Amino acid sequence: MEKKVTVKVYVEWADKNFCATFGENVPGVVAITAKDVRELKKEVAETLRFHVEGMLADGDEVPQWLVDGNYEFEYNYLDAAALIHACEPYASLAALSRATGINQRQLSHYANGLRHPRPEQRQRIVDGVHRIGRELLSVV
Repeated sequence: MEKKVTVKVYVEWADKNFCATFGENVPGVVAITAKDVRELKKEVAETLRFHVEGMLADGDEVPQWLVDGNYEFEYNYLDAAALIHACEPYASLAALSRATGINQRQLSHYANGLRHPRPEQRQRIVDGVHRIGRELLSVV
């Protein structure tokens, strides 16, 4: 079977919604919004199919892998607010605080866009999310 092409999905937090755009290998400009991650992922898949149908109907040049649906999504959370909100279904701010060593109030500021973490702090958040994931995977 042919290797799937990775479609990057860039996700940011916009007030009270996730906002996503596709990476550079998808022609055209597409923006998607959703209230939660599950809805966002559903909308991303549906919107890309709709976008491809529209491009084909317009006679645009569309890569064959896109027409065939031979792709998979890679979600890139561009800001700390989007990253933290994406974890909400799986981990509370308290759990994230314990896993990162970052004060819960500070994490709340990041989640609400009141403050923006330095790159080192953002990496601590990512590492904390991974730590929580590893702990959950170790359950037998």
